[in-house]
Amino acid sequence: MKKIFALIFFFSIVVSCSKDDTSSGNNGNNVIANQQPTGSSSHDLLSDETYTSMVIELVYVEGFKPSQNTINNLVNFLDERTFKPGGIAVETRSIPSPGITTYSTQDYVDLENTHRTKYNTDNQIAIWAYFADGSATGNTNTQVTLGTAYRNTSFIIYEATIKAFSGGFNEPSTPVLETTVVLHEFGHILGLTNFGAPQQSPHEDSTNPKHCDVETCLMYYAATSGPSLMNNSGGTVPVLDAQCIADLQANGGK
Repeated sequence: MKKIFALIFFFSIVVSCSKDDTSSGNNGNNVIANQQPTGSSSHDLLSDETYTSMVIELVYVEGFKPSQNTINNLVNFLDERTFKPGGIAVETRSIPSPGITTYSTQDYVDLENTHRTKYNTDNQIAIWAYFADGSATGNTNTQVTLGTAYRNTSFIIYEATIKAFSGGFNEPSTPVLETTVVLHEFGHILGLTNFGAPQQSPHEDSTNPKHCDVETCLMYYAATSGPSLMNNSGGTVPVLDAQCIADLQANGGK
């Protein structure tokens, strides 16, 4: 019973993404275009002016692969909001556990530098998505990090934490929470909120910068712990509100 009470307490206070990081590294390759600040590739991701297709290199620790439903939801989300007539491909593969219990910024940057193989080409933009078997450094009894968008084309999902906070009594279903976190972090990479896609109307949360101030929006800072995720039916994935959609459309998206 203590575990159930603790999980409800965690979710009821806040379970959100961390403040997005812009750290970068260099593994000796010409990859600088994929090592820019979060949100800086907003227009390139949204439009087909430079890149007509997208590839997502989805790497997961063995045993921590996201569901196919989550992958499908991500592709559908991107099809709905971006212009990529050449298509959106997802390439998945597993790696052995790196043996990291809590991931620091340097840990996930180093892992990307070691394992990433897909980078931008003349007409294809590449994304790195890593699903970890550990948790984020800095988690507390009242706040845990589920994902972080930390470069213009890179994000990490703490899959072990998602599994720990979902699927049980009075918790969101794992597929719903997983999809919500993935779409939320990709929303930051797309430039939301005020993170590369200029606001068409003021809606950035002044208390939680780079997040939307509409509580029902996917980009709300606590979207992963809102009431819609906690009902008895298992919850539903939040959607972008009209203001966030307007920001994407004004910066080259649908």
